[in-house]
Amino acid sequence: MPSSSSTFSFPSTLMPRDRRARWAVALGGGGMGLVTLLGLAAGLTKLLAIGWTAFLVMMVGAKLGRRAERQVVGAPAQRLRRLAWAYGLSSGAMVTSTALFLVPNAVSRDASLGGLGIALGIIGGFTVHTILHRGKPGTDDSASPVVWVLSMHSLGAGLVIGAVYATMPALGALLGLAIVSHKGPAGYAAARRLQRRGASVSLLLWPAAAVCVAAVPVGLVDPPTSDVFHAVVFGAATGLFLHVAVDFLPRCGWGSELRRAANLPSDLRSAPMYEGLGNVRYHAVWSTLAGSLLVAGAWGLL
Repeated sequence: MPSSSSTFSFPSTLMPRDRRARWAVALGGGGMGLVTLLGLAAGLTKLLAIGWTAFLVMMVGAKLGRRAERQVVGAPAQRLRRLAWAYGLSSGAMVTSTALFLVPNAVSRDASLGGLGIALGIIGGFTVHTILHRGKPGTDDSASPVVWVLSMHSLGAGLVIGAVYATMPALGALLGLAIVSHKGPAGYAAARRLQRRGASVSLLLWPAAAVCVAAVPVGLVDPPTSDVFHAVVFGAATGLFLHVAVDFLPRCGWGSELRRAANLPSDLRSAPMYEGLGNVRYHAVWSTLAGSLLVAGAWGLL
């Protein structure tokens, strides 16, 4: 079995990549099956509906992202434009859905503590990214931070959802949009990065399942809801996700991930098409704006 590094570190960063994928499948798939049985037995149908929606939406996004990454072909400028629109739409939707749905929940119980939680989440995401990123383009080590950060976000969100289960609003279109608008784009963008780094997209099974895996046990014990707990924990989960959303913004510098992902030749700066590639910056801006407006428009209609 090969011993190269991989995206998920169970239990150490030296675990072979296919073994890590099996861990993710076991934890994600097995965890969802177990908490579903427990939730059904306890009558936590609303909680299960939220958890399963989050799981399915992220995995559908991941499947679409993997397929799209496999089809990145064409001239360098064309590849760059397609990647810019893929990441721009995803990150624009993620940033806007964070602002519309996650931030208000984080600060609703205590504005100051919720804001502090968001700050801690952003700093925590940066910390994880900095520590786990090995700086080896072309290996899946460089993709590991996004899996960890999405997992921590989902676990934190699941803890809060389970704790406030009794006071949650009825399932509806707005709640569905809140889930779809940040889980789907996150799964799509993360899967593209994993696929490009040679890591298994099945690693996303764990962060996709983590909301339900964390929420159902908390809902079963029905702990007293604390405004401090809600504000800090959900604030931190929001900050973690915001870090991921900003990380996927389609930056277009020559050392950026977008340029590396398009497989641009190293001598392209001297080629006649060099000047034309600068137009990709406008595609990056317009795509990000379009992703933001899609979420905002859907929210306005609901």
